[in-house]
Amino acid sequence: MSTRTNAVAAFFISLSLLGAEIAGHGSILTARAQEAQTLPRVGILAGGAFPGSPDAPRSRWSPYYALVDGLKELGWIDGKNVVIVPKYAAGKLDRLPAMAQELVEMKVDVIVSMGGPALGPAAEATRSIPIVMVSGSADPVADGFVTSLAHPGGNITGLTWAPTPELLGKILEMVRELAPALSRFALLNDGPVRPSSWRAWSDATQRLGIQLQKFEVAERSDIEPAMAAIRRAQVQAVAVGMGAATYSYRNQVAALALSGRLLAVATARELTEAGGLLSYGPNNAVQFRRSAAYVDKILRGAKPGDLPIEQPTKFELVINLKTAKALGITIPESILLRADEVIR
Repeated sequence: MSTRTNAVAAFFISLSLLGAEIAGHGSILTARAQEAQTLPRVGILAGGAFPGSPDAPRSRWSPYYALVDGLKELGWIDGKNVVIVPKYAAGKLDRLPAMAQELVEMKVDVIVSMGGPALGPAAEATRSIPIVMVSGSADPVADGFVTSLAHPGGNITGLTWAPTPELLGKILEMVRELAPALSRFALLNDGPVRPSSWRAWSDATQRLGIQLQKFEVAERSDIEPAMAAIRRAQVQAVAVGMGAATYSYRNQVAALALSGRLLAVATARELTEAGGLLSYGPNNAVQFRRSAAYVDKILRGAKPGDLPIEQPTKFELVINLKTAKALGITIPESILLRADEVIR
């Protein structure tokens, strides 16, 4: 056989081997794609902005990463043995129903609803897919989501808490200690204030002889006009409800409060991290990390209706000394000693 013939034969042998190798890689990729489709999927439904996006302030207490880290500790690693599907409305709450429906059509194995605005759309989208709520409703029994906290029934379980007049009273007492002339107080909230929350704030302010006014926002464009209206109302302090818009754009809220010489407080530490004066309430990151245990149990076969709903038992006080200094306020030692964290 000539040298040329040998070269041609070698070329075709190499080509056939290359084709076999490509086919082999194709089979591997196909197998991996099929494997990904069979992995359990955890949908996340939230009204705020996705962590890391330009609209989301950076925070080491991100609920999303708290949940992901919690799942990892329990052996669930995104992309390896579970697929996490996040759906974030970036403050546009009217998008939540469609996003919830997308998760249902994807046939996710469980939906984690983050915050109050997400729970209703998730519950309306499905009565069969398990839903793990986190701070979804101050009173899920009264709101009709579950039968009882101990025995939820249906497809919803998770964690919740209600701000009591006693807890809110502690916030107000600290604010009054910092501003003895406090007589007018504002509540800034995403959408209508829940009746239970309004009653709690009303009871707390009435007990201290403080006038209470509420201001509502629906999206980011509402925040600046609302804060301007609060300043015109000549209130000295504002409590910020950490809903979708106010949570996602808390940097803006805190900055507007500071420029308006308002004492901004909340039940969530994220506002204080963003520049608010102080916060007192449960740690949201702990709550979302704890929600991973519910997801874990459900993925292993537990029924959501059999998993009791938990309420927080630990509350933390966080104070921002930089903001206090900018406002010309001296935080008494008695309050500083009670703080779980002081931002300097």
